[in-house]
Amino acid sequence: MTDSIRDLLHSVADRAATYLETQDERGVAPSEAAIQRLSELDEALPDAPTAPEKVLAMLDEIGSPATVTTSGRRFFGFVIGGSVPAALAANWMAGVWDQNAGLRVASPIAAKTEDVALAWLLDLLKLPSTAAGAFVTGATMANFTALAAARHAVLSKAGWDVESDGLFGAPNIHVVVGEEAHPTLFRSLSLLGLGHQRVTKVAVDEQGRMRADALPKLSGPTIVCTQAGNVNSGGFDPIGEIVQKAHEAGAWVHVDGAFGLWASATPNRAHLTKGVGEADSWATDAHKWLNVPYDSGLAFVRDPEALRAALRLTAAYLPQSDIREPSQFTPELSRRARGVEVWAALRSMGRSGMADLIERNCRYATRFADGLQAAGYTILNAVVLNQVVVTFGDAEMNKRVIAGIQEDGTCWCGPTVWRGQSAMRISVSSWATTEADVEQSLAAILRVAAGVKVH
Repeated sequence: MTDSIRDLLHSVADRAATYLETQDERGVAPSEAAIQRLSELDEALPDAPTAPEKVLAMLDEIGSPATVTTSGRRFFGFVIGGSVPAALAANWMAGVWDQNAGLRVASPIAAKTEDVALAWLLDLLKLPSTAAGAFVTGATMANFTALAAARHAVLSKAGWDVESDGLFGAPNIHVVVGEEAHPTLFRSLSLLGLGHQRVTKVAVDEQGRMRADALPKLSGPTIVCTQAGNVNSGGFDPIGEIVQKAHEAGAWVHVDGAFGLWASATPNRAHLTKGVGEADSWATDAHKWLNVPYDSGLAFVRDPEALRAALRLTAAYLPQSDIREPSQFTPELSRRARGVEVWAALRSMGRSGMADLIERNCRYATRFADGLQAAGYTILNAVVLNQVVVTFGDAEMNKRVIAGIQEDGTCWCGPTVWRGQSAMRISVSSWATTEADVEQSLAAILRVAAGVKVH
């Protein structure tokens, strides 16, 4: 390694450390001045090379102030975690290695970390130990990947080879979802040619959980999509009951568990995922509750051959063997080594560390709900996990409170609509959040809400 590269990487490390050390001292959202400064990047492509140190200096000095500190301790928007230290460092190492994780021969270390992490994940999430797994970009592609296997399986059972013959003339596939299914599930269905308007939507209860008693009669090629962790309420479909009914009819059951699937990792929340392990496929995000860097999604399929058949890639120059070849289980051939970060996060936290992370986040969510309710505001969901949905009044009031909270900068929470009602959602997902952060954020929310109410 040349001295110039070593100096550059040391410089990056110093800048990164400074960013992490100071991010919680600034507002969670960037200032308007920082956003305006981004216009400095609007320039013609330079004719001549630029020194790498200067490029990195521009990126840090212009870019760092314009970030939303989603990796900080007081970001409670969407369902976004941070990056545990080991995963962040592993991400840097994987970047230095610059491995193509699609082929075992191209990166033995990428393949090995995937093998080990996959076994750990199946154990931690209480899924069948023989299930196949895929490391993809996020829950959208995880759903897509798992549902591609489902599409293959139900049509194969009907005597149709969808990979060879496509969907033209194929038997119809009946897709059943809950009324509160996540939008990315519908995107996945659209990408697979199954259509997002052709689905049968099943009624849900007051917490957004699919009603098993409302399932339609199932027959023929059928995929039932359930949800482990509603993105607003945190509620879980009665998956065990749904699986039993669906399997009696020969249907495939898929679980969209973008963040809720991780409840299986802690004894105190595992009851929420009762029956989940009996399904046929599962999708989740590692960049949510496992707290690894973006992008990192995971798909699991009970029948490895269904996943392999749906995504099989053949070419004279590509290796084919009985050993798990990563490219045979994901939509991509060339892709980054996500398994390195997943392995590092799991290895560093272990079973107890992962359980502690989830329990702390859930405990903090309950504290938010209790504090807001004590102040006279309405909590719209049963806080069973890490999600809190609160309303401060009508839609205009909620809009003003949320805008005030984001402008205040102590924490960041976003808007939502839950069961037709305007609200604010708090999602506690970061390993770094402390009890002090929760109290500081709660005080800020109450202060802003009180100020908006007065005016």
